[in-house]
Amino acid sequence: MPKAQRQNVTVSLSVQTIHKAKVIAARRSTSISALVSEQIESLVDQDEAYERAAAAAIAGMRKGFHMGGVAKVSRDELHER
Repeated sequence: MPKAQRQNVTVSLSVQTIHKAKVIAARRSTSISALVSEQIESLVDQDEAYERAAAAAIAGMRKGFHMGGVAKVSRDELHER
């Protein structure tokens, strides 16, 4: 699969957050940019997976499920008064 084109973005964070992120990045031998990129990509992947699952669930509900039973009486007979 070809590598996706990348584009830089600017993010404003508090000084404390940046300091803590630098420490985390150093512990993981990576950069703050890589940490942010990884988290956003993970968030996007999770959202896409959720959307696919929701669409599949809705399609299943629209199709309906056969529960194995056999109707021995008609709906009208059940609702006669």
